[in-house]
Amino acid sequence: QVQLVESGGGLVQPGGSLRLSCSASGFTFTTYDMRWYRQAPGKERELVASISSSGRITNYADSVKGRFTFSRDNAKNTVYLQMNSLKPEDTARYYCNARRSAKYDYWGQGTQVTVSS
Repeated sequence: QVQLVESGGGLVQPGGSLRLSCSASGFTFTTYDMRWYRQAPGKERELVASISSSGRITNYADSVKGRFTFSRDNAKNTVYLQMNSLKPEDTARYYCNARRSAKYDYWGQGTQVTVSS
């Protein structure tokens, strides 16, 4: 069965760093674009970053550009989100998404990131 398992979240002080991981199984990972979304309490889920199936193309929300780096290791079926210079407004639950089409669209359970002093 399809699984996306996020890890790496936690509590960090403003200005700190975290690296999120998302391990995929149950589908042909190398044919899927991948995305990280986040959702803060009382807010809509927002797209944070995306990466093409090859890993050559990445896109970022303006709010994280220059601070977050999205990468993938197709040999390990894993994507990573390196988050630097974290701000309190980055606090949210972060979700990994694999999408090839409307029919083939998978989500993980999320990992909580809390940025607070």
